Amino acid sequence: MTSIDPNSLSARELARRIKSGELSATSVIRATLDRVARINPGINAIVQDCAADAMKDAEHLDARIAAGDPVGPLAGVPVTIKVISDQAGYATTNGTMLAADLIATQDSPFLRNLRSKDAIVIGRTNTPAFSYRWFTSNKMHGTTLNPHNPSLTPGGSSGGAGAATSAGLGHIGHGTDIAGSVRYPAYACGIQGLRPTHGRIPMFNQTGGDRPIGAQLMAVSGPLARRVDDLRLGLEGMAGYAPEDAWSVPMPLRGPDFAKRVALVTHPGGINTDPRIVADLERAAEIFRAAGWIVDTPDIPEIREAVQLQIDLWLSDDHATKLAAAREEDDPGAIALLEHYADRAANIDTAAFSQLFLRRSALIRAWRAFLENYPVVLMPVSAELPFRKDEDLEGSETLTRLWESQLPQIAIPLLGLPAISICSGVENTIPSGVQLVSAPWREDICLTAGEVLEQGFGLPQVTL
Repeated sequence: MTSIDPNSLSARELARRIKSGELSATSVIRATLDRVARINPGINAIVQDCAADAMKDAEHLDARIAAGDPVGPLAGVPVTIKVISDQAGYATTNGTMLAADLIATQDSPFLRNLRSKDAIVIGRTNTPAFSYRWFTSNKMHGTTLNPHNPSLTPGGSSGGAGAATSAGLGHIGHGTDIAGSVRYPAYACGIQGLRPTHGRIPMFNQTGGDRPIGAQLMAVSGPLARRVDDLRLGLEGMAGYAPEDAWSVPMPLRGPDFAKRVALVTHPGGINTDPRIVADLERAAEIFRAAGWIVDTPDIPEIREAVQLQIDLWLSDDHATKLAAAREEDDPGAIALLEHYADRAANIDTAAFSQLFLRRSALIRAWRAFLENYPVVLMPVSAELPFRKDEDLEGSETLTRLWESQLPQIAIPLLGLPAISICSGVENTIPSGVQLVSAPWREDICLTAGEVLEQGFGLPQVTL
């Protein structure tokens, strides 16, 4: 076993040392799996064990390195995959008993990309049933706990990925995001998370086939990590054109130079942002200014309407089928959410759906124009500090409040924009953070700006 803690190294440095022979992939993966065995039973973040396959992959990688064969930029880097995505030989459960036996025969294309760059999957992470919630519990895999504070949600729907990455169970966690499901677990678990532009990272599950229109247009895969540069490496590993994904686009990962101008928005859409989060945003603004960036406080384009359109596009489309599945699964969180929006869904007809797309285009156009002048928008991830565990089961009034507080997350997928969640610190076991939003295909701006804040706020520390 290596005497070096893999978590003390960035993913890029870890891969470099493995490629050079300074570290072996087998020792790194063995050390990571030993940590999983010690830590994971207490937080239940990894719910499908990939240890045997991971060790075989590590041994094979070491043999290739010893033979002088070329290896990829993620050589030996331990990663986790959310159970919502196909991985050959494992069940794509999406947190449900209904899909307990849905065994994939091939990898989703983003995972194929990761493997082609020699990342090693050490485990598959938990999600709420159907990946509907900002909380992570289900009948299939149980409840995931926040490594900082078990009374708080680890976020959702990629709560397993957030908790695992925060606890040092892998350098890069794979998550998915249709309403904040990468950014919120990163926020709640005190790490970093990137939602890329739709079409950047290819996704397709052979086990599930094509998705409804809302998921097709707004759901993305993205990385969670403890360092922004690990997010960059994870993005590079997952991205790329794939013919299976009808929305996949082969765009370059870096764009032209940009003006270092930031729009600071502390209360987007009029939300009642917690004072600690406002203070974090103001600290972030000062970090940018100290680094030579210009920070203004302009009025941003309409954002509240984007949330309403997102709800209609995601939850109202084929609502009856979604609710029937939730009831068959008998999952209280999924049922509570879908019943909460049942009346709204009942009012969606063909004319309303057509109008939705007309308004979506107008909002996207306004935001793209705004981002020409302000390449970075600095705003909250949420109006509230991380929610209490399973707080969404406390009734419809609470659900309304929670969804109101999540406005900064929910709007972004409807607008087709990339965004990054950056940890601002952990106080009294409660993490917080801020969100940066950029123009389509400009994840490089999110990452560059995110590193400025990471240097100012400090690197997130491994919990437990």
